[in-house]
Amino acid sequence: MELAAIIVSILLIAIVLLQSGKAESASQIIQGGNSDLFANRKERGFELFITKLTYVLGFAFFILCLIISL
Repeated sequence: MELAAIIVSILLIAIVLLQSGKAESASQIIQGGNSDLFANRKERGFELFITKLTYVLGFAFFILCLIISL
């Protein structure tokens, strides 16, 4: 079970690093500039797949951690 948690965690880290940044201009956010950070953006294709895979791996990691702790 611990090996599965390690594999899922490594995959989760890799998938999160593959995602594109939601905040392209972080300096504008800090300085209070006009930013469309919370604008509705449609994810398509590979970005949508990566987002869904992140959700699945995150849920699997959460469940594995609960199972290991029992």
